[in-house]
Amino acid sequence: MDRTEENRLPGLYIHIPFCKTKCPYCNFYSTTALGCIDAFLKALAGEMALYPERFPHFDTLYIGGGTPSVLDRRELETLFKSLRHTFSFAPRAEITVEVNPADFDADRFAFLRDLGVNRLNIGVQSFDDGVLAFLGRRHNAREAKEAVAWACRSGFDHLGLDLIYGVPGQSLEGWLEGPGYAATFPVDHLSCYQLTPERGTPLGARCQNGEFDLPDEQSQLDFFLRTSEFLGRFGFLHYEVSNFARGPGAMARHNRKYWDHAPYLGLGPAAHSLDGKRRWWNRKSLARYLEDLDKGLAPVEEDECLTPDQLRLETLFLGFRTRRGIDIARFDRDFGSDILSEKAEILARYTQEGLIVIENGFIAPTLAGMAVADQLALI
Repeated sequence: MDRTEENRLPGLYIHIPFCKTKCPYCNFYSTTALGCIDAFLKALAGEMALYPERFPHFDTLYIGGGTPSVLDRRELETLFKSLRHTFSFAPRAEITVEVNPADFDADRFAFLRDLGVNRLNIGVQSFDDGVLAFLGRRHNAREAKEAVAWACRSGFDHLGLDLIYGVPGQSLEGWLEGPGYAATFPVDHLSCYQLTPERGTPLGARCQNGEFDLPDEQSQLDFFLRTSEFLGRFGFLHYEVSNFARGPGAMARHNRKYWDHAPYLGLGPAAHSLDGKRRWWNRKSLARYLEDLDKGLAPVEEDECLTPDQLRLETLFLGFRTRRGIDIARFDRDFGSDILSEKAEILARYTQEGLIVIENGFIAPTLAGMAVADQLALI
């Protein structure tokens, strides 16, 4: 079985909806009601029990949030016991947990490793105290550096860091110090996200009120292109718009499922799922989530059956975010098309403009193309 077919197996996502404090830029669902953790874990076990016949076997597990690292040892053991009691995981399954640097020390990293976690994703965001203060993070630069050092010594197979660029007042050189520092460790994955003040968040409101200015379009492009070139010197492959890996084996297998339109099951408040053509998402409320499961009901807020046109557009949108691009034969088979003939004119223009290359059976974006991936998807 090749890697493409292997990635068609389902992945499992668990949303832990708890944070000690809410970051002002974050628009993911979370609550600071930590006293509800036990009730949530009981409800989560009930939700798991609804799906083993439809999703019996997974080859990736991603525990995100929120802040999964707010769970203590007993709570983490309860979670993993429920997971292994209900579902089956492949022998070499990728098991990832997101952690906040403020929550961990060497002993807790070792405990996660003993639970079977083989991949950590640490929400560092920055190694600069000024940037961390602007972002409202709970940790400081010293704690971030200590967490990375401890994690590197704890024996995980893979270690990833999240970093944010485009913070007001941040210079390109100042930003690159962060990825440069991370690259001195045996970190094999970096996610570099451009700061986007979302509507409905405190940071979004501040931006709307004109309290600060974001980098202009040219500066954003400079950050994107220079980051790719800079990390390439350290052996990182820029394999998705925001993601870099030290070789194909370090690519995030779970996240690739989203980009490849592979099936996945999401459990917990606000989690999304996809079984191929149907997508559904859970209630974005811990109280309503708990209430539904207390009644034995699936806590689904809404669902939709994706039309062929929706599937086609999403395949293009997600595919052009990746350096691999669009598998021509698979696309034509899935959508009954001949994309090279039907879109010959625009594909020729994008090729001439240096935005795509067509080779080895793929329509793949160049680095310049990845910077305008949304535009490419509209072919």
